[in-house]
Amino acid sequence: MIVVTRLDGRQFALNPDLIERIFESPDTTVVMADGARYIVTESMQQVIERIARFRARVISLARDYTDDADAPNPFDSPRLSIIHPAGPADGPAKPGR
Repeated sequence: MIVVTRLDGRQFALNPDLIERIFESPDTTVVMADGARYIVTESMQQVIERIARFRARVISLARDYTDDADAPNPFDSPRLSIIHPAGPADGPAKPGR
C-alpha cells in the first residue's frame, strides 16, 4: 500500500496494483480500476515514486524471504529468482528440445 493525502489533509492508503491512471489537471487525480477517483496533494511524480518504492520493497522482501528463520544456510530457503525469456539470439525453438 502507498500512503497519499487528501486535500483536507487526511491520509489514506491505496493499493497501487489497482491504480489505473494518474493525471494532473491541475490537482493530482488517481483513478482506480473500479472507477473510484481520489484527488491528492502529492504530485503525479511523487505518487509514481511511491509506487516504485513500494514495488521495490515487495521484491526485496520476497528475495530475502525465508519460512525457516533457523535455516543454517540462507541458500537452503526458497528465494525469488528472475528467469529471462528466450530472446532472438537464442534462435527459434527446435522440436524435441
